[in-house]
Amino acid sequence: MTKQITCTDAHCALHGSVKTHGRTFVGTVIESKMQRTATVEWPRTRYIHKYERTATERSRVKAHNPDCLNAKKGDLVKIQESRPLSKTKTFVILEILGQNRSFMAREELLEEAKQKTEKKPAEKIAAEAAQ
Repeated sequence: MTKQITCTDAHCALHGSVKTHGRTFVGTVIESKMQRTATVEWPRTRYIHKYERTATERSRVKAHNPDCLNAKKGDLVKIQESRPLSKTKTFVILEILGQNRSFMAREELLEEAKQKTEKKPAEKIAAEAAQ
């Protein structure tokens, strides 16, 4: 039996009064620690005329994360532009498309690298104490 959540969020694009307009993007949630806010990132390419090459960059925006969706870190989401909801939020999450597996793998590798660098100083201290 699935748990039904009633959405009472006024800024929800599905159940609230916020109208969406403008640009739509698909990106990955990289942070969702704030209340009803998620940071969404997606890659984009930019042409550099001087070098006649394209460079891959990333765009990051803060988007409203309604209670009925509650997107987590690593989710692939669709966001759309709306009126300014706060100083930095002008996007609303419309739907969760799934998990971004490459993002989660990259996060795990970063955690392993952090653990390896944390172990090295402790080993050096133990080696110096033994001498």
